[in-house]
Parts: sequence; structure tokens; C-alpha cells
Amino acid sequence: MNSQFPITDEHIHIDPRAKGLKAVREFQNAGGTHMIVVSKPSWTLGVNVSKPDDYRLVFDETVDIVKQINEIGVGAYPVLGPHPAEITKLTERMSLDEASSMMKAGLDIAAKYVEEGLAVGLKSGRPHYPVSDEIWKASNEIMSHGFDLAKDLGCAIQLHTESVGEPELLDIASIAKKTGIPLGKVVKHYAPPLVDVCEKIGLFPGVLAGKGAIEEALSQGSRFMMETDYIDDPDRPGAVLGPKTIPRRTLKLVEEFGEEVFWKIHKENVEEVYEVEINL
Repeated sequence: MNSQFPITDEHIHIDPRAKGLKAVREFQNAGGTHMIVVSKPSWTLGVNVSKPDDYRLVFDETVDIVKQINEIGVGAYPVLGPHPAEITKLTERMSLDEASSMMKAGLDIAAKYVEEGLAVGLKSGRPHYPVSDEIWKASNEIMSHGFDLAKDLGCAIQLHTESVGEPELLDIASIAKKTGIPLGKVVKHYAPPLVDVCEKIGLFPGVLAGKGAIEEALSQGSRFMMETDYIDDPDRPGAVLGPKTIPRRTLKLVEEFGEEVFWKIHKENVEEVYEVEINL
């Protein structure tokens, strides 16, 4: 299906061990045109990080799969960084200080990929599950380091965090503000449809395109992007949402909301946040 306008999945994983390019073709055949491909947690690729350079195995694989996606006619861009849950895995094998240094060094390496034009943004955040105060503090410091790097690079940073309402978003924004990063470059991945709250605070939401979420987001405005967080995991097919979700949902919603708003969501917002060109 050739879309008349861009349709972008702003947070998706593509894994050659799972559906890989088949998932991309499903996205494309449903009308999808562009995707922001996010590096997977290291352990899901069989990488046991014991030195910062081990992250290159994860990042190189992401960059490589993006090249393959572009070759089949879907515009794809990588976002790279150590997954915030890595801190739990790493502290099973090393001290919290060592784990924290490792993840900061992983972000430094991801920043080099952005600098070299191989990626368009960084990924960071904090665990989405309960952790000790020490791990929480260390995670906020790692995230802050990510903000520093993204500010210096002038690039976006995607955040994987706990479930958020206004208090959590304000907390994240307060950490970001201390680094001087423009808040419009801080993307709350897996965001609920709190478009007005995010706009007021300054953060940019990537709204998870679950049932009813996009309708709710549209009732508040158009300052958001859409994502599936498709994990492409052979053990969890279709999780979180399948690759066809955003094209299908968008084309259905166009009937009610018209095309214009989706040019903003799928093209203008993505271009503004990631400084990429979204062209058909």
C-alpha cells in the first residue's frame, strides 16, 4: 500500500533473530513509511557487557539493520544507548559504581555514533520497576549524563522510564533543565496521551498507540509522535504492539480527523525533534 502521506513509528525494535525485515515489510504493506529504530537491551542480543566497547556490538547491529530497512524502501533512523534496565543486570556482576560508569561510557560511545552521523539520537532513562534508592539515584545520574551529551550534540534523547503522570514528568524535566538541554529534545517514550501536560512542561511525548490513546491525544492537540514499542522478540510475538498498528490506526483515524494533523504528527514533529527529513 502506498501512503499519500508519511506514517512514522517513532519507537520500534527490529531484530534479525525474530521477524526482522519481515516485520518491516508488514509495516510497509500496511502503509508505514518511516521508523525510528531503537537499540535493544544488550542481553536480548546475547551480549554480556563487561567493558564499554561491548556496547558497540549492540549499536553496530542496530545501525546495520537500519541500512537494510532503508534498502527495502522504508526510511529508518537509529537511536542508540544502554537500556536503563541494564543497571540491574550489571549490578549482579559488578558494583553499582562500576555499573554506573559502564552505562555512562556506553552513552559516550552512542554519542560518537551520533557525532559521526550514524544515529540521530540517544536512549536513556531509568528503570520502569521498583529499585533501591541507590540504584534510582545512580539511574538519574546516568540519565543526566545522557542529557549533557544530547545537549552538546544538539540531538534528541529518548527516555524509557517508569509509568508517568504529571509529577514524574515534572521530576524528569527538572533533571533535564539542570543540564540546559532544550526540553523539546527530550522524548518520553511509551508516553500516555498526556499531550497537554507534556506541552506545558516542555517534554515531547511518543504516545503508545494503544486502543483509544491516539484519539485522546488528538483531543488535546498534535504535539506528539506515535509509537508501538514493537519488541520483535520471538518469545513475545506482537509485543508491545504489532508493526502494522500505526499505519492501520492512522489510516482509520484519517477518516475522522483528516490528513493534515497526521502530516504534523508523522512528519513535522519527527523532523523537528530528530532533525531528519521525512519525505515520501
